[in-house]
Amino acid sequence: MNSPYPAPLEAGQPSENMVTVTHLVYALHAFAVFSAVVGSATIIFSFVASLPSIAAVILNYWNQNAVRGTWLESHFRWQIRTFWFAVLWIAVSVLMVVTIIGVPFALALLLIAGLWILYRVVRGWWNLMQRQTMPMA
Repeated sequence: MNSPYPAPLEAGQPSENMVTVTHLVYALHAFAVFSAVVGSATIIFSFVASLPSIAAVILNYWNQNAVRGTWLESHFRWQIRTFWFAVLWIAVSVLMVVTIIGVPFALALLLIAGLWILYRVVRGWWNLMQRQTMPMA
């Protein structure tokens, strides 16, 4: 079967190229977080709306089939879920702001979500460097 995606070397073992891609995705997300910390944006908005994070998610989806069945699959799932849950937290915050009463709660949610994103990027990249899988949740 001709597939546009590279096949894993053996069942459960990803290619070193895919390990490098996964490092790149974490680096892009980390750059988005770093640029928010040193800039004027919040972590969550920089994470969701910056070009590095958008490129990272595109890389995740583009290479998802290449890591299927390997320990990197959990990292790709972790990275994709982090991005989409950040989008969800922004949507919830916007709904809170619309009610006016929820403005302080929305700001608190954005701060907590930003810290959560920072945790997910650091923990994921650390586990990748240790060549460990990420939890299923």
